[in-house]
Amino acid sequence: MPFNIPNTLTWARIALIPIFVGVFYLPDAWLSVPHKNLIATALFAAAAVTDWFDGYLARALGQTSAFGAFLDPVADKLMVAAALILLVQLARVDAIIAVIIIGREITISALREWMARVGKSASVAVAHVGKLKTAAQMAAIPLLLYNAPLLSIDLTKLGSVLIYVAAALTLWSMGYYLHRAIPLLMADQKS
Repeated sequence: MPFNIPNTLTWARIALIPIFVGVFYLPDAWLSVPHKNLIATALFAAAAVTDWFDGYLARALGQTSAFGAFLDPVADKLMVAAALILLVQLARVDAIIAVIIIGREITISALREWMARVGKSASVAVAHVGKLKTAAQMAAIPLLLYNAPLLSIDLTKLGSVLIYVAAALTLWSMGYYLHRAIPLLMADQKS
């Protein structure tokens, strides 16, 4: 396990998760709900920035590694899953949306692992629709965490629309990856 700046940033993102979740469990007497929302939004945004930054640094510094390539998406999925579960608990996201997004992540991760084992990982490489899905959910989640208007813009309503867009793109991208993998799955079953 190489210790370098990109991997350290990824580990820091994982370490933020219990802090991010813990903010909502502090007594309201210690921290008001609007302050909890603001801190959680800032922590999620910081995690999103480190996600971009660790990938950039890994390439710029020539510090890419198989371990980093494994750990980075795990950190992303853990942070998004934690945020979605919190948002369901706070009644800001419907449970079905969280199930769709988290279920897709588990399904596609398992599919990618299987495809790598049979030497066909390029068949399920990240596609444009997957990037759109990620962008929609990374925009929606902070808006839903913040849960307050800003400059007379209803960020909660905007976040709600974006999370539904993210769920639709989630289903579309899962269909795309499964469509690409099914012929390979069928061929593997015949051999």
